[in-house]
Amino acid sequence: MTDLAPLRRALLSVSDKTGLVDLARALTQRGVALLSTGGSAKALRDAGLEVRDVADVTGFPEMMDGRVKTLHPAVHGGLLALRDNDAHKDAMITHGIGPIDLLVVNLYPFEQTVAKGADYDTCIENIDIGGPAMIRAAAKNHAFVTTVVDVEDYAALLAELDANDGQTTYAFRQGLAQTAYARTAAYDTAVSTWMAGAIGVDTPRRRSFTGTFKQVMRYGENSHQKAAFYVDGTGRPGVATAVQHQGKELSYNNINDTDAAFELVAEFDPADGPAVAIIKHANPSGVARGATLIAAYRKAFDCDRTSAFGGIVALNQPLDEETARAIVEIFTEVVIAPGASDAAKAVFAAKKNLRLLTTDDLPDPKAKITTYRQVAGGMLVQDKDTGYVGMDDLKVVTKVAPTDAQMADLLFAWKVAKHVKSNAIIYAKDRATVGVGAGQMSRLDSALIAAQKAGRMADAMGLAQPLTIGSAAASDAFFPFADGLLEVAAAGATCVIQPGGSMRDDEVIAAADAAGIAMVFTGMRHFRH
Repeated sequence: MTDLAPLRRALLSVSDKTGLVDLARALTQRGVALLSTGGSAKALRDAGLEVRDVADVTGFPEMMDGRVKTLHPAVHGGLLALRDNDAHKDAMITHGIGPIDLLVVNLYPFEQTVAKGADYDTCIENIDIGGPAMIRAAAKNHAFVTTVVDVEDYAALLAELDANDGQTTYAFRQGLAQTAYARTAAYDTAVSTWMAGAIGVDTPRRRSFTGTFKQVMRYGENSHQKAAFYVDGTGRPGVATAVQHQGKELSYNNINDTDAAFELVAEFDPADGPAVAIIKHANPSGVARGATLIAAYRKAFDCDRTSAFGGIVALNQPLDEETARAIVEIFTEVVIAPGASDAAKAVFAAKKNLRLLTTDDLPDPKAKITTYRQVAGGMLVQDKDTGYVGMDDLKVVTKVAPTDAQMADLLFAWKVAKHVKSNAIIYAKDRATVGVGAGQMSRLDSALIAAQKAGRMADAMGLAQPLTIGSAAASDAFFPFADGLLEVAAAGATCVIQPGGSMRDDEVIAAADAAGIAMVFTGMRHFRH
């Protein structure tokens, strides 16, 4: 094997024909002979290029609706033959197999077919067989063969040929081979994941995971950690698919927090009115609904003005100028919304460090999604928490029942609690959080901390009493003892929503009745670890 490998003969067989003709013309100009199949060959001939059909090389026509065309020794021998192995060279001569120095293949659009909601049989027909087989063969033989599977590598290939007098370097071929195997792995992952769902297998014996590189992070959670961002190709609206209009590159923590913010605000249907979530360290510092977007922002900001500094703001409606002016009154890291007016963008333009992200839509909070978390030696896999409760799902367990207004606040607080790290206690009033207790080892402490923060905010705002007075409280899981419920009552909450299910439910209910507050059970918890 030598470092440089010449390109004399190429096989081009692509589903995505973007850039195909330009690439083929450039290769022809560099003296490379072209082989091709089906639609690719037609596209090249229509462009006036000379190309030989693979069927002429194999001696067999494409058959079985195109299922069989490249699965032949004349193709795979040309890709796999070791050019410095005398026995391989003799076999090529004996069987009339010509070397193939460059393979350009992209695969049947299986992922896109699934994304369009095609039926089972259509998805099956869009599973490529010959393409992956050729890619794996060529990539294995990267000592001599150059393998290109992504349109975005066409320009790099031509630049490599120009730099090396029509040849490619070993390091270049190695890099493309790695990319090629990653592509076939991702393709097989897409097929196996889809098939598991299609046939109702929730826990397949083998499961694979894949992603496509998007960017290198400056660092991870901390400056000594390397990190990168990969996208999963599902197209779910959010930070992975958003357009960034301004500001420096997103950090690892920015992406994590922005995702948390947008997923939370998506719980609130924009058809029911504006909503805003402000996130700090993946927990909400304030969430609110309002008659206008700026009103919702002000209410969310007033929950915890201190923590909002340097936070992430997510909106469920397109950003307008008035709200943009309110947001830039303090330092904000990232704003994400399903769109933004030109006037709002102009306001942000003066704040060069503020990142503005826009999406085409909100993520669907009820969509079935699989989530993954790595642990030492393994991976935890589960459905995303899409649990939902409505008015009809609630069970009143106290002597006093919530009023309609209280019920609206309870359901609001419950949606927020779903996105707060456990143990979580949320106080809400007039469809806005007024106290958030997150991530404590004791539910009692979460209730106390949320009330204390509300008290500090009341002092800062010059209010006579904390907004927790007359509020609705939500607990992401049941109260194991009455002490947590009593702490919530002491903070001024007049109604409570919680899952129920504790061995001491009767004791907790009795404490609520003694305090004269209403309580409803959801029968569902929202742990978030």
